[in-house]
Amino acid sequence: MASSNHLTSLALTLGVFGDGEEAVDDRKEEGANTTVTEISSEASGPAKSPSDDDGGDKSKKRKKYHRHTAQQIHELEALFKESPHPDESQRQQLSKRLGLNPRQVKFWFQNRRTQIKGIQERHKNSLLKSELDTLRDENKLLREMIKKGTCSNCGGSSKDATTNNEEQQLRVENAKLKAQIETLRKSIGKHPQGTSPTNSCSAGNDNENKSSLDLCSGVYGPEKSRIMDIVNLAMEELVKMASVSEPLWVESVERGREILNYDVYLNKFSTVNSSSNQQLRCIEASRDSGVVFVDLPRLVQSFMDVREYVEMFPCMISKAATLDVICNGQGANRNGAVQLMFAELQMLTPLVATREVYFVRYSKQLNADKWAIVDISIDNVEKHIDASLARCRKHPSGCIIEDKLNGHCKVTWIEHVECEKIVAHSMYRAIINSGLAFGARRWMAALQQQCERLVFFLATNVPNNDSSGIGTLAGRKSILKLAQRMTWSFGRALGGSSDHTWKKIPSKTGYDIRVASRMNLNDPGEPLGVILCAVSSIWLPVSHAVLFDFLRDDNQRNEWDIMSSGGPVQSIANLAKGQDRVNTVSIHAMKSKDNMWMVQDSCTNTCESMVVCARVAATTMQSVMAGCDSRSISILPSGFSILPDGIESRPLVITSKADKQSWENGSLLTVGFQILTSDSPTSKLSMESVESVNTLISSTLQNIKRGLRCEDQ
Repeated sequence: MASSNHLTSLALTLGVFGDGEEAVDDRKEEGANTTVTEISSEASGPAKSPSDDDGGDKSKKRKKYHRHTAQQIHELEALFKESPHPDESQRQQLSKRLGLNPRQVKFWFQNRRTQIKGIQERHKNSLLKSELDTLRDENKLLREMIKKGTCSNCGGSSKDATTNNEEQQLRVENAKLKAQIETLRKSIGKHPQGTSPTNSCSAGNDNENKSSLDLCSGVYGPEKSRIMDIVNLAMEELVKMASVSEPLWVESVERGREILNYDVYLNKFSTVNSSSNQQLRCIEASRDSGVVFVDLPRLVQSFMDVREYVEMFPCMISKAATLDVICNGQGANRNGAVQLMFAELQMLTPLVATREVYFVRYSKQLNADKWAIVDISIDNVEKHIDASLARCRKHPSGCIIEDKLNGHCKVTWIEHVECEKIVAHSMYRAIINSGLAFGARRWMAALQQQCERLVFFLATNVPNNDSSGIGTLAGRKSILKLAQRMTWSFGRALGGSSDHTWKKIPSKTGYDIRVASRMNLNDPGEPLGVILCAVSSIWLPVSHAVLFDFLRDDNQRNEWDIMSSGGPVQSIANLAKGQDRVNTVSIHAMKSKDNMWMVQDSCTNTCESMVVCARVAATTMQSVMAGCDSRSISILPSGFSILPDGIESRPLVITSKADKQSWENGSLLTVGFQILTSDSPTSKLSMESVESVNTLISSTLQNIKRGLRCEDQ
């Protein structure tokens, strides 16, 4: 049957059909019964019958086959993108125009829909496999903690009252693992080993095939050669785009950002794998550069390892996966590696839709001290993963990384994408159009900030004023890990990812408040049960920096935080995690009956700022400050995301002194709260919980406006 599937797929790819017969892959939309007619291509000869094996008439004439022309395939693809399910009238018109039998048109559309479903199933398998690997790692860690019995940092016993809870979490974890494995097995059952959902990898020897779990792509032979030609052209374009200045790049008078002169670009470069889809006509192009505090090999590895890639941009990438490795590259740094990837890009608000991008990533060493990473969306790289499956595609984008010794690198970032035109929310239209939302400046700022955070985490000679209240390096690292996990968790909860289902709830105060709920069954880093996340975004007539300072300042916290009950805030510890000393992790003791402390992670760069807080029991935080592992501490962070509004204006005065130059602009503030509504995963969300977060967000926003003296906005 695998041979039959292979032949059918090959015939579909080539557009080959026999006279009087059609290549039929007549699978029902529900995936029930599958009927496949076995045919053969011109290369492999006709399918053998039992009489052939018995020495029958070998002089039997081969059937004649009809090959679709390029024009016919183009017309079929064009109609498919507009209407994947054409009616009888459309099929009749198309068959007359192309000179095909109506049944041929009907079966072509059935086969095309089946292929699209197969690709989507493969992508889902990739995400499941990634989740399964994460669960296995967490399971292994919990087992090691129980076996070890003591904490390596503080020397205290871990076999106390928490042991029973850990064992319970292990049992839940194992149950989830079994469920994940069963899901993957069912998926593999649909596509047996050696085949893919589209049978595109069946060509060649059987021992070269991969299972559906391994995401076989069938990128062999001429197809691989085509991909390598495209990525090499993309690499050449990226290098030129990074080095050439005017007239290709023109500097903005207002803010100093570089703007691509697209007329010059089209004259200078031949369009690499440009899309024929006329709907994707929104072009975004930007360039930025800077110095990052990380050595070159580690930075290159961060781009090629999908887990490190997501960790490097935790607030910009909601999820990502490596779908296939086309070329492994050479050496420890994988020079020349090429891989097919998927990423979902986000802003920290549900009001802006995420961008799903399929692209091929290529890393290459240009010389002894310079590397380049280029991304490009390639049509049909995995047999029909193309622009029709994504609303966003990448033209040659990426970065040039130059080693500057002493653990420093200069990075030049190019971001060049083509997106489907969609109507963005009015508050975020300016920042998206300005390129600050998904452009090179934001990528560069996020990279610099994360690299600085890593340097401060690994530092051993930390000045006392950068680590007040913490006596040991182990305690410092443990707190920084906890703060980083808080920020990642908050970023995942706030975005408009397809993993969330946001619902708008009525608000008496007029704020646009949206809620989403999720069940935590096995993650020890969050409370087990039903978690409700509530988010609201508003515009404020104050600068991004002023708003950040107001929200992170301990002395002004009582002006907006209704949870503090108006009591004083006592500073326990303060840790720097960047060159800008406002990038800190702080621990506060607040007046409360349950003796809880507040951990606050404050971080800012030129494009965005965040203030994330989580309440932790005082006794638990004391053990973390002593150096105990913080990974099993249950937290539910809430906080704020702050963005400039993106509206460019001229300076009020012209001066060379940056501190005297001011701008008339505002900020976009997103506030998010997470609460545990029930510790039972089977319980349903109650209206009391929704009303509670509604009141919490409305009161907080009103207090912030009052504190900033902008209540009329």
